[in-house]
Amino acid sequence: MTGAMLVLVLAGCGGKLVDINVTIVDQKTALENQILGSFEELSNEVLLLASVRSIDEEGKLKPVTEIPKGKLRALRAMQRQEFNRDDIQEFKQTLCAGEGNDGTLKFFDNARTKTDAKFKEFAEAIIAEENEDRLIILQRIVATNENFTEQDLLKIRKISASLNRDNAKPGEKIQQENGDWSTR
Repeated sequence: MTGAMLVLVLAGCGGKLVDINVTIVDQKTALENQILGSFEELSNEVLLLASVRSIDEEGKLKPVTEIPKGKLRALRAMQRQEFNRDDIQEFKQTLCAGEGNDGTLKFFDNARTKTDAKFKEFAEAIIAEENEDRLIILQRIVATNENFTEQDLLKIRKISASLNRDNAKPGEKIQQENGDWSTR
């Protein structure tokens, strides 16, 4: 049956055939988009900071541009996160770390941490650094966004946790909003 004939047959039936409601559930909320935008802006500034040259075209040293203290802390936190990324990913894959519902990583004992005290100490230290870096970045997002106040930090941490859960890879531990742990 051709497309034109199908339209005529359906039109002849009179009335509506099906009432369809479409709900898009994959779109990020406006608040999530604001947070992601602020995070992306900070990421771009880390790249810019790393690529700035300190010598002008005449070969003379340029004066260093003063970066605000809060911004510098956030940029350093992002740099450290990048440095620790491989270790964090390994911890997640070996179930030594999981994404908590408060936006932080949680430590879990696994076969290796139970038998290797130095590795356990290392894992706990790197996870603590990651959590510190996440908090510094989220505080910077709150401080630089006119729509947020310090009272919004808890809500932003929850949104960050949701984004972390969404980005978790198969086999990684994630904590649901209600506190239950599962494997993605």
